[in-house]
Amino acid sequence: MTGEVFPFHVGARPTREHVEEGIAAGRYRDEDNDSFWIDHSEHGRIGFFRLEDLSDGAPLFDLRLASAWRGRGLAREVVRAAADRVFSTMPEVQRFEGQTREDNRAMRRVFETSGWVQEAYYREGWPVAAGEPLGSVAYSILRRDWETGEVTPLRWS
Repeated sequence: MTGEVFPFHVGARPTREHVEEGIAAGRYRDEDNDSFWIDHSEHGRIGFFRLEDLSDGAPLFDLRLASAWRGRGLAREVVRAAADRVFSTMPEVQRFEGQTREDNRAMRRVFETSGWVQEAYYREGWPVAAGEPLGSVAYSILRRDWETGEVTPLRWS
C-alpha cells in the first residue's frame, strides 16, 4: 500500500501512518469493511481490494492494483471475482456498487465490459489534492444481472 502511487484515488500516496490509523479504526476489517490482498495465480500479489458499507446492503469497493499490473486486463478479473464473492456469500445483497473519477477511462471500461451500469455522474464530486474537483462516476451491478448475464436497462424518466 505505501510503496505505490494510486493516481485515481483520493489518498493517492498512502503513508504508513495513514494505513496504521485505518487499521486501528477498523477501516480495513470490521462489521462494515473487509479487505483482501489480490493474489493472482500466475503473477502473485498484484494489489489490494476492500469492500465497504457491508452493513448498508449495497456494498461499495476500493480496488488498488500495483502499477506493474495496471493496463493488463487484470482489474476486469478482480471486479468479476469480487461480484462473484459478494453475490455468492451475501444473499441479502441485491446490488454491488463502485465509483471512479471521470478521467479514469480504464476503470470505466472495466465496469462497462463487466456488465456494470453507469447510474450517476456527480459533477465535481471527487476531491483532487492538487487541483479542482473532478466528476465522480457511479456504477453498479444487480444480483439478477450477475445471475443472468443480462444487463437491466436504466429507466430515466
